[in-house]
Amino acid sequence: MFSIDITLTYSPIPISVQRKEQKDAEALYQEITEKMRNNAPELIELTCEKQPDKKVALFSDRISAVIVSQKSGVAATGRAPGFFALAENK
Repeated sequence: MFSIDITLTYSPIPISVQRKEQKDAEALYQEITEKMRNNAPELIELTCEKQPDKKVALFSDRISAVIVSQKSGVAATGRAPGFFALAENK
């Protein structure tokens, strides 16, 4: 399972959706980053393959970061989730 985490400007909580296949996660990452590059804000509607009823909509001009990572079934990997893992390794 691959997780796509999106951080919004002025929001401390990332938005996450999952994709089963790496190619699907990479395609979604490319779609989001392309819309971030566009000067005109666009509404992005996302669904989650892990939780099919989960839906989220956001504006492309509010996205400050996007990350793709592989999630294993084991929660305790020794690393903190999200972007804070970089700060803990110093």
